[in-house]
Order: sequence, then C-alpha cells, then structure tokens
Amino acid sequence: MEIFTEIIGNTHDPEWHEKLHDCHIETIYLDQWTAQKSRFLAKSDHGNEYPIALKRQSQIVDGDIISYDPEKKEAIVLRLELNPVMEIDLSKLESKSPEDIIRISVELGHAIGNQHWPAVVKDTKVYVPLTVDKKVMESVMETHHIEDITYEFHPGMEVIPYMAPHEIRRLFGGASHHSHSHEL
Repeated sequence: MEIFTEIIGNTHDPEWHEKLHDCHIETIYLDQWTAQKSRFLAKSDHGNEYPIALKRQSQIVDGDIISYDPEKKEAIVLRLELNPVMEIDLSKLESKSPEDIIRISVELGHAIGNQHWPAVVKDTKVYVPLTVDKKVMESVMETHHIEDITYEFHPGMEVIPYMAPHEIRRLFGGASHHSHSHEL
C-alpha cells in the first residue's frame, strides 16, 4: 500500500484546476481534528483507505492534492470540513480608557474561559471555534452582554487565510474529536 508523504498541488491553483478538469477525482474529507495531524489513515468517498504521512509541521489546506495520474486521469484530493468560528469584535474598545479596556477584556475572558472555549486573538478580533451548539454560544454571549463588543459567526474556511499555522491548530486542532480517520 502506497503511503502518501507530500502535497503535490492544490485544486485552487489555476494550473492544477486545468489539469484536473477531465479527471476522476477521489475525495478524502478531513474533519478539523484530523486535518491538523501529519500522520493518519483516511478513508475516501470511494471507501478506499489511504495512509498519509506528511512531514512534521505540514499544514493541510482545502483542495490539497496527494496523488495525480495523468495517464489514468485520476487524482486524490483532500477536502477540509471545518466548524464555524465566532468572531468577537473588540474594535470599539480602542476609544475607551485603559481601565475600561481592562475591565471589558477581563469580563470577556471570564465568559469565554468559564466555558473552556479555545480562542485566538488577532488585532481587535477574538476567534472562537464552534465547539457546542451555536445557540449555546449565542446564549453565553447574550447572558454576559459585555458592553461595546459585537460577535458574528463565519465558516471556518473563511478565517483560515488570516491565521498562522499555530493559530489554526489552536482554533481547530482540538475542537472536534469525532473523526472518520485513524492515526497511524
């Protein structure tokens, strides 16, 4: 059984998009927990199992290609299924006094921390992965009703481009342990 050790391209690259135009594509769907690993056994949408052993610190991106056979016109593509992310906007705090900024930040930290939600802070935004039902997260935010902050939900794939690899792992690495793949 062949072990796939590298990403050879991505479907979002125009050159690969053209190469794959008439290909039969076998897809491996990865949940956010498995997508953070470098070694795992994955099952494709055709029921085939593929061992994947990428270099350590490799970051899988939606659309990565692990196999391409131009003669057979076949390819194997990785697709990510990431949970939504709550984006908390703190930009209104910039005009507040230092005391208010500290108070509001501690209140938010308490609300998020009390739920044991992982979070990533980027500029004036805080990103929290959906680890429970969206209505539960909304209820927590509404119950605490922290002044001058707003929040909204975005698909996980939309925030990935703004994150460093370690931030992606923090947001998605431990948020879901339900996987169709097995670690090697």
